[in-house]
Amino acid sequence: MRHTVQVPMRWSDMDAYGHVNNVVFLQYFEMARVDLFFERASLEERTGLRRGTVVASHEIRYRLPVVYSARPLDVHIWVSGVRAAAFTCHYEVFDGPRLAVTGSTLLVPYDFDLGRPRRITPDEKEFLARWTDEPST
Repeated sequence: MRHTVQVPMRWSDMDAYGHVNNVVFLQYFEMARVDLFFERASLEERTGLRRGTVVASHEIRYRLPVVYSARPLDVHIWVSGVRAAAFTCHYEVFDGPRLAVTGSTLLVPYDFDLGRPRRITPDEKEFLARWTDEPST
């Protein structure tokens, strides 16, 4: 299943060429992750992922330029590749009906008190399984 987050664009997101700057999409991805792993997990009283995850890598593909609009973008987020100590988030960013950007983030649960990666708990695996889907091509 995929989770959809409406992400507002800011006027300052545009670059000198008049479209949303490429690096801003990583912030949009982050906003979707926070909504799913903090807001949604808290509503369901599943707070393990709130303890911390770190980004191991990002991949991003720009399909169409996005120009500022008061209409928010729809960011679809879902999970795949859940392993013992890592999982991948995938994203599709829609500007109205148009698929503008796709990407993924490899995330690693992290114990900040110990300063090292940690294993995904059974409750976290159960939560992630609800948001698991296959990436689009």
